[in-house]
Parts: sequence; C-alpha cells; structure tokens
Amino acid sequence: MPIEPSVAADADARRLPFQIRGCMQTLLVLRLLAPQAPDLLERLREKVAYAPDFYRDAPILLDLAPLSGKEPGDLAALVEALGGLRLRVVGVQNADERWREAARRAGLAVFAAGQERPAPPTAGQPAARGSRGAAMVVDRPVRGGQQIVAPEGDLVVTAPVGHGAEIAAVGHIHVYAPLRGRAFAGIEGDEGAMIFCDRFEAELVAVAGTYLVAEELDPRLRGRRVRVRHDGRRIVVEPVDG
Repeated sequence: MPIEPSVAADADARRLPFQIRGCMQTLLVLRLLAPQAPDLLERLREKVAYAPDFYRDAPILLDLAPLSGKEPGDLAALVEALGGLRLRVVGVQNADERWREAARRAGLAVFAAGQERPAPPTAGQPAARGSRGAAMVVDRPVRGGQQIVAPEGDLVVTAPVGHGAEIAAVGHIHVYAPLRGRAFAGIEGDEGAMIFCDRFEAELVAVAGTYLVAEELDPRLRGRRVRVRHDGRRIVVEPVDG
C-alpha cells in the first residue's frame, strides 16, 4: 500500500538530524592537591614526557576533593594552561558548591562524586560482601583501538590484549594471556581492585585512577606473571610466578 504524501512528509519532519547515545570512555583523573604551586605545570610537563602519545589530547577529569572549602581559583586559566600540555580538561568531580559554580563558568561539566573506598573492617568484623554484578568474560583477542569495559563487576579476558587496546572494570581484571595494552581496574574508585595477568607487557596499568606507564615499570617484570594493586599511596606490581 503506497504511503500518502502527507504522511511521508510528517515522518520526514519528525526525523531528527542527530543521534544521542550513551558510551563508556576512560577518563584520566588529575587530583589537584596544590593548584597554586609554582612548579605545578613543570612537574606535569615532566610526567607527560614519560608517555607523550598516551597523554596527548587525553580527556582529563579534575578531582577537586582536596580543595573543598577553599576559595575557588581561576579554573579557566588552569584549563588553558593544561591545554598547553595537550591535556584536555572536560570536567570536575568531588567539587563543593563554589567550585561547581566556578567549573560551570569555565565551561566544564560537573560529574558526580567518585565512589568512596569503604573503611577497612575492625578486628573480628568480617568484611562486607561487595554488590558487584557478574563478571564479564571476553574470549577473543582485544586488538589495538578496541575498548572493553566491565561496568558492573570484574573483567576476565582469556585472549591477548594487544598494543593500543584498553580494558577496564569496576572490579578486578584477570588476563589469562599477554597484556600489552592498557588496563584500568577499579574505575569507580575502588582501591582494593587488582589486575592479574599471565604475561605482563602493558603500556599502562591503573587502579582507581592511580597509574603507572611502561616507562616507569621495572623492566625485570616484563613477560612475568604479575599482580597489580594499590597500596593506599601508589601502584605496586608484584611477580606471582609459581
């Protein structure tokens, strides 16, 4: 049955010239401890120099938790200065009301507060079971340019993770094969999350936003079976060869 011209015209008028979709992207978190420090940019420049290809035009989320209650500074000027290092600030998190208003004036998105790490149980008190969802299992190679995210629980990969690939999980990451790309565990702030892999050749590993790039890793660990964890201050990579 042919469509009446008026009906077709109405359908065309309702057809939107765009689509809005959700997506999962990995953001780097820059926790500002002393934004007025005179050597801030120089120290960041040194950090970026470790892995320029990784940091170039990377989307950055500013964590303003340490600045809560303090007088907001000139965020627009800071964003411009970070842009000079090819760091692209897209938003802020853990900001109080005055910092949120400063972020909006600077054209930045305001993200919900990051997940707090629960306090450790006291002696004799069992740790509460997590509320994570089922693990995501990937049984095919993850190739360069691909990104796999487990948004509710652990991620298990039984095939190689190639150079330029990214894998991320709210919980732990287990790679029963070579890990050559980037791995982000605890992406909602869980410092208890860990990364395990059978052959460690990673470009970058991160737990709860704290990371190590390849240039900072002990070369003696490359090719080993390892565990990556957060010790409360920094990332620790340990061999678990048995």
